[in-house]
Amino acid sequence: MRAAGLFCAVFFSLAGFSQNLNGVWRGTLTQGPGGCFRVYNIELNIRIDGTKINGASYHYSDVTNYVKEDFAGVYTAAEKKLSISEQKVLTFHIPPDCIPCIKQYNLIYEKQDNKEVLTGDWGGVTMNNYASCPPGKITLSRVAESDFEHIKEIKVDTGVIRLDFYDNAQIDGDIITVLLNNQPLASNQKLTARPITLEIKVDLVNKEQEVTMVAENLGDIPPNTALLIITAGNKKYQLYLTSTEKKNAQVRFIYEAPSNQ
Repeated sequence: MRAAGLFCAVFFSLAGFSQNLNGVWRGTLTQGPGGCFRVYNIELNIRIDGTKINGASYHYSDVTNYVKEDFAGVYTAAEKKLSISEQKVLTFHIPPDCIPCIKQYNLIYEKQDNKEVLTGDWGGVTMNNYASCPPGKITLSRVAESDFEHIKEIKVDTGVIRLDFYDNAQIDGDIITVLLNNQPLASNQKLTARPITLEIKVDLVNKEQEVTMVAENLGDIPPNTALLIITAGNKKYQLYLTSTEKKNAQVRFIYEAPSNQ
C-alpha cells in the first residue's frame, strides 16, 4: 500500500508540471553582430500532442517583411522545456541583403507575475549555404491571435487566377479597393450580389502575388466584409474577408510547380 501511495504522489507531481502550451506566442529575438536585425519580432504557433511539437514560425520586422517556416520538436513536461527545430522556409518577404535563418530554440516555460512566458536561446544556419547565424536570446508571451491572422496563403500550380468578390450575407453598401502588390487593381468598387471579377497571374516569373482588400467604408453594418471565390484551374476556394479602418484583409498566392514538372 505504501508503494502504491508513493507511485500516485510521484504521478501527480509530474502531472502538475504539464501545461497547455498550444496557441500563439509572440515576442522578440536578439542576435549577435552580422545579423540583418539586432532585435526583431517572432511568433511561434505551437501545437503539442503528447511530447511532440509542431507548428509554424514567423520572424518579422513588420507584417510586410517576414519569414515563415515550419518546425517540429520535443516537449519535456517535467522540465517545462521545449526543444524546437525549424524544418524549412515556407515563404519570405525580406530585404534583398537579408538571408533567412533556419533556427533551433531551447525554451523554458514559466509564469512571471501571472504572465505566461517562454524564454531561452537560439542558434541556426542560413538557408541554402548553411553558414552559422549569429545566435541570441528569445522571449515570448502568450497572445490571443497572430499578427498574421488576417493573411491567408494559398498555393497554386496554375497561371491565371480568377477572383470574384461578393458582399458577404446582407448587402449593406460596403465599398472596397483591391490592391495587387500594393498597386491598385480595382478602386472604390461597391460589393453587391454580382461579383467584382479580377484576374491575376501566378507562375514561375510571378511566384508570389499579394492581394489586399482595403475598406473604403464600413457599410451600414460594420465591419466591411466580402465573400471571395477563387478559381485556380480546376480548383475553387472560398474565403470570407474582413477589413476595418485599422486592418486590411490579405491573400497571398504562392506558385508551386506541378509535381510532374
